[in-house]
Amino acid sequence: RVQLVESGGGSVQAGGSLRLSCTASEIPYSRNCMGWFRQSPGKEREGVAVTSVGVTRYADSIKDRFTISRDKNTLSLQMNSLEPEDTAIYYCAAAWSCSDLWHRRNTYWGQGTQVTVSS
Repeated sequence: RVQLVESGGGSVQAGGSLRLSCTASEIPYSRNCMGWFRQSPGKEREGVAVTSVGVTRYADSIKDRFTISRDKNTLSLQMNSLEPEDTAIYYCAAAWSCSDLWHRRNTYWGQGTQVTVSS
């Protein structure tokens, strides 16, 4: 069974930083795509960033403030200059292609970790 476990969420002041991490099991690191999504109350779940070998994609809304990185099956998201609008539950996700992952097709999900940014 594919398992994704997130960590690193918390509460910070606007302008602060957080680093999220995700560990994945049973996913060949050389031939899959992993990424981060987020969801606020009453909003649709949206993609933040996805990455695979030689491929990365970021949501326009993060405006160069976030950086995704991967070390085999460990995925990280460095979040800088956080804003209250970034408050959401952040989910680690995986699929067999970044096209599928970005469009939330045939995707495995973690349980989510809460990020809260106060003014």
